[in-house]
Amino acid sequence: MRRGIFTEEHEQFRETARAFFDKECAPHSEEWERAGKVSRDAWRKAGKAGLLGWEAPEEYGGLGIRDYRFNMIVSEEMFQSGSVGIGLGVQNDIMAAYLVGLCTEEQKRRWLPGFANGDIVTSIAMSEPAAGSDLAGIKTTAKRVGDHYVINGQKTFISNGLLSDLVLVAAKTDPGAGRKGISLIAVETTRPGFSRGRKLDKIGQWSADTAELFFGDVEVPVENLVGEENRGFYHLVANLPSERLGIATYAVAAARRALDLTTEYARERRAFGQPIGTFQVNRHFLAEMKTKLDVATVYLDQCVLAANAGELTAQEAAGLKWWTSEIQWEILDRCLQLHGGYGYMNEYEVARLWRDSRVQRLYGGTTEIMKDLVGRSMGF
Repeated sequence: MRRGIFTEEHEQFRETARAFFDKECAPHSEEWERAGKVSRDAWRKAGKAGLLGWEAPEEYGGLGIRDYRFNMIVSEEMFQSGSVGIGLGVQNDIMAAYLVGLCTEEQKRRWLPGFANGDIVTSIAMSEPAAGSDLAGIKTTAKRVGDHYVINGQKTFISNGLLSDLVLVAAKTDPGAGRKGISLIAVETTRPGFSRGRKLDKIGQWSADTAELFFGDVEVPVENLVGEENRGFYHLVANLPSERLGIATYAVAAARRALDLTTEYARERRAFGQPIGTFQVNRHFLAEMKTKLDVATVYLDQCVLAANAGELTAQEAAGLKWWTSEIQWEILDRCLQLHGGYGYMNEYEVARLWRDSRVQRLYGGTTEIMKDLVGRSMGF
């Protein structure tokens, strides 16, 4: 479909991204699925290709560009190449806002060069065993002792958890103040007392190294505080729209890939002497999916432009996230159905896309939470 939101510069970047995924990721997808994580070498090659940290100022290894269309292109080309997920989205869609927008100049000098060249893989640690969407319910604490914080607690469902070198931890610096007592503290994973738990055994996204993280009397200098003390909840809320925009981008890109694969399959697969796509019921399914995906793409593109203009609201991002992830699941499920028994075989890419997609309706805020946010914005 005609989109019209990309410039020649974006299309050149798209060629670079596609070349990287075709050469450095797609050939290793099965290997990474078996290993449960991608290689560190791939991260460094992504940095060398300019696919990381472009928001960082030039003096710290980036390009000083804040334009979410570049984020979108990386996600789209990852899926179109048939690659499994590599956690670039955590780095670019989520962590860039914190490291570029909230860090001091001294912190930027320490972290941004490695962030942009792939030497430093990052993760953000919010969720806990007893606290998911309710951030105010976290139990991890960071007690100020002299010129250090001492961190104790446990985090779970942490993307990039096994590979990360720098973890942005949401912790209670004032345990009695509820959400007003949360701070964000960057923890280098080499610090004594930090440990990683098991790689979580997920339904899908096998190559994504999602893990548990543990903090036992981890001492971190106060200079690792990101943003303002006891303002962490508000920093998180301010940046959640970009995270949900990233999830929506994944949703549309994955659904587009699944529909492309299914359209080709419907042309080639024959039953009763004719391609299965020529049966009216299947032709109607394909038409419905294409139309819904085109509508979702327009919706997403407009939200991307709003984000670039600094105008995307939390409510708009919530609506986008729940709508696109639900459409994604509807399309993926139908695409698998159209593949028949072969769709249930792991050797077919549509099977991986199907199982990888289910979590999209959960992380970043469940569909139910997203609808509640939209409803509240309407005065209910």
